[in-house]
Amino acid sequence: MNNKVKLRSEIKDEYKWDLTTIYENNEKWEEDFKKAEDLLKEIPNYKDNFLDSANNLLDFLEFDEKVDRLISKLYYYAHLNYDSDTLCDQYKKMNDRVIDLSSRYGELTSFFTPSILSLDNNVLEKYYLNNPKLLDYKFMFDDIIRYKKHTLSEDKEKMIAMLLKALDNSAKTYQTLIYSDIKFDKVKDENEKEIEFNDNVYSTLIKSKNRRVRRDAFMTLFNGYKNYKNVIADLFNGNKESEIALAKIRNYKSAVMASLFSENINIEVYNNLVKCINDNMDVIYKYYRVKKEILGLDQLHIYDTYVELVGNYDKKYSFSEAKDLALKSLSILGKDYIKNIKRAFDERWIDVYYNKGKYTGAYSSGFYDTNPFVLLNYKETIDDVSTLVHELGHSMHTYYSCKNNKYVYSNYEIFVAEVASTVNEMLLANYMLKNSKNKEEKLSILNHIIDMFKATLYRQTMFAEFEYEMYDKKEKNESLTSDYISQSYYEILKKYYGKEVILDEEIKYEWMRIPHFYYNFYVYKYATGLASACYIVDGILNNKKNALENYLSFLKTGGSKYPLDALKVAGVDMTDKTVIESAIKMFDKYIDEFTLVYNS
Repeated sequence: MNNKVKLRSEIKDEYKWDLTTIYENNEKWEEDFKKAEDLLKEIPNYKDNFLDSANNLLDFLEFDEKVDRLISKLYYYAHLNYDSDTLCDQYKKMNDRVIDLSSRYGELTSFFTPSILSLDNNVLEKYYLNNPKLLDYKFMFDDIIRYKKHTLSEDKEKMIAMLLKALDNSAKTYQTLIYSDIKFDKVKDENEKEIEFNDNVYSTLIKSKNRRVRRDAFMTLFNGYKNYKNVIADLFNGNKESEIALAKIRNYKSAVMASLFSENINIEVYNNLVKCINDNMDVIYKYYRVKKEILGLDQLHIYDTYVELVGNYDKKYSFSEAKDLALKSLSILGKDYIKNIKRAFDERWIDVYYNKGKYTGAYSSGFYDTNPFVLLNYKETIDDVSTLVHELGHSMHTYYSCKNNKYVYSNYEIFVAEVASTVNEMLLANYMLKNSKNKEEKLSILNHIIDMFKATLYRQTMFAEFEYEMYDKKEKNESLTSDYISQSYYEILKKYYGKEVILDEEIKYEWMRIPHFYYNFYVYKYATGLASACYIVDGILNNKKNALENYLSFLKTGGSKYPLDALKVAGVDMTDKTVIESAIKMFDKYIDEFTLVYNS
């Protein structure tokens, strides 16, 4: 069998994305790059008078959009070409050049927001009357003005900008430490061969069917982290102190309020998520109980919980079969949606197979003036089919956002970014479960779903609860020693694992290996995204009145509304506990279905 990795040139064109729809060739790209550089030279001409009148302001906004769109177009062509062949020096240079160009553009236009914030409240209202075209930008202006009470004088803002790099040192040092400098003891694999050990090796060994292997991997990893507990605690503290200090300086009540403010998220959403999950721990306990029974273990240790409940399902799905499954499973979303999914295949929006030098993983990437392209590294597994449908969800969200909004509102917020992709995943799973007659295939699908609920709905909420508690203690000037942090984490673990799982003491050091704790209240979005998607899917599959129409309308909102208001278009109120409860009920249902199929 020939396992040689193909070069980019050896991949058939039908399996490569068609980036000539952005630029016909590199020469055309170079021509636009020169145009963009020339346009940047004009920006200083606007700085001193763009607020003198309504017409001047509109002129600048239209000019700024022209520049931004051109630079974005240049960027997507360079970055997509580079990611598909990182061995190509030309695309690397093009990518680096456009990133530098974008940075210069950001610096040159940095006067805009402070200038808007300095205006008297009635100036913009007068400008709207003088030139109604400015009303197209009202939501953007209103969003900027929200920050007025949290924005300092120009001199102080410059001082903070100068300090931000230093304030971010804790997070950067942490990343360097865990990705480069932490050393672990060697371990023995399933064949008793001694191997080098790191976090990536752990991710494989912890799923081993050999209990000795996964226990050794567990002990080696967390005892390794334990050796660095004091320095990681210092970095953890430094990160929290920086975020708390910045929040106070900018007149926020707390670090969590500062973080939520950017997307206009109500703290009630955060609290509602944590409370609902806490009130429904019986379902996650049930998950672990089923796992213990199927694995045939007298005791389920924490290091047993990552073992797959089913064996490797090795059926291969050709890309043609994956396409067919995508079209059939998503047909419930209507003719227009499917028409555009077909375009993704027919017009070569998708880069399918791995080639030497290609970016690993998968993503959807595109903007207003390009197609929403999808990068895959398709290997014909059932997970690859799911990844295809997931990324197409992102692409359709981008497509509808761009086609139904002016450029300024074409981007949706991170808070809702995983909703459309997860809706697609759930619809694929539902379709395959209904139509599959193969027990192993059904079990593989169900295993994937229940593990997703465990990892996303419960585990990410657990992280969110821990993060909130640590910030709260720090804001009350309590000392966060390594032992205190570890014990606090251990107590939360006890709540989320219950009596079904034996929590070996070493797991209390797990917080040290979670980089998301340096992202400042990010993890809860994974859980709310899944919950929103479940609520939407439940409504669509059960023919709830206007559920489909509302969801399609949501896809079209883009950035024209704040995330919570956009979700309300889909009928989702994230302050209502029924949204979270809908996801929990779905998780419970799939656990029961897995047990039923397994025992059949």
